[in-house]
Amino acid sequence: MPTAPSAEQIRELNRQYLPRYTVNDADDYVRRSNERSAKARKLLDCQLDVAYGSSDRQLLDIFPSPNPGSPVLVFIHGGYWRARDIDRRTYSHLAKPFVKAGATVVLPEYDLCPSVSITDIVAQMRAALVWVYKRIGRFNGKPSKIYLSGHSAGGHLTGMMSATDWQQCAGLPNTLIKGSAPLSGLFDIQPHRHTDLQTDIRLGAREAKRLSPMYLPAIARGPVLAAVGGAEPDLFHWQSLQYAAELRAQGIPAEYLLMPDDHHFSITDRLGKASDPLTRKIIALMGL
Repeated sequence: MPTAPSAEQIRELNRQYLPRYTVNDADDYVRRSNERSAKARKLLDCQLDVAYGSSDRQLLDIFPSPNPGSPVLVFIHGGYWRARDIDRRTYSHLAKPFVKAGATVVLPEYDLCPSVSITDIVAQMRAALVWVYKRIGRFNGKPSKIYLSGHSAGGHLTGMMSATDWQQCAGLPNTLIKGSAPLSGLFDIQPHRHTDLQTDIRLGAREAKRLSPMYLPAIARGPVLAAVGGAEPDLFHWQSLQYAAELRAQGIPAEYLLMPDDHHFSITDRLGKASDPLTRKIIALMGL
C-alpha cells in the first residue's frame, strides 16, 4: 500500500474492511445477539462484572463449567476496537453450548479507541489472560487448558495473544494458550491506517506493523482454526488464508475454514448453537 493511497484506493479499502458499509442489516444482527445474550445470562450460572484491571471497562463475565478442571474458552468481542454497541455482553449466548460441552467460558471487555490506543487494548487483553490463568480455578477452569476465540478485531486480539511471549511479559508458561479460533480476523492491521477508522484508532506506521500478528513469530504452538464467512469481502478471506499459511510455515497446525452462507455479522450467530459445524469444530479443538 502506498504511503498516500488515492481516494479510489481508500474507498475500496473501506468497502473491503468496514462491514457496516456492505451489510445493510448489521444493526439487526447486533440487536438480536444482545437480546439472546440477555436471556442466556438469566438462565446460566454466571459471575458478571469481575474486575481484572483498574478501568471501568476492564471486566470479565464468567460462565463456569459445573465440572472442576474444565477447559477454558476465552472469547474476545470485536467492534474495530471502538464500537460502543458491541461488547462482551453481546456474546453471552455462546456460553450455553460450550458450558454444556464441559467448558468454562470467559468474556473479557476492554477500553475503546480513541480514549486508548490499540497498543493499550492489547496490553489489557494480556492482563485479562494473566488474571484468567491465575484465578480461573475458582470457576472450575483449568489454567493449563486455556483456548481463545474472537471475532473481527477480537480475532486480531486473539492473534496478538497467540504471539505473546508470556514468559517474558508475565512470567507465565509460553504454553498458556492451547489453541485458538479467530473468526473473520484481522491479522494485518496496517491497511487501517488508510480507512475511515483512522480518525478513532490513530494508528501509527510502527504500531501497525508491531501489532500485526500476520508477521509475528508464533509463540503458542497449539492448533488454530481461522474461519471466515463466504459472503465477506475478498480481503477478509485473504487475511485468514494468509494467516493460516504463515502459521503452517512456522509448524503450527492451522486450518482455514470457509462458512459459505455467512457474512461478517452472521458468523458469530453459529456459536450459540450446539449442533452447528463451527461450534462443534471449536468444541473438538478444546478436546471435548
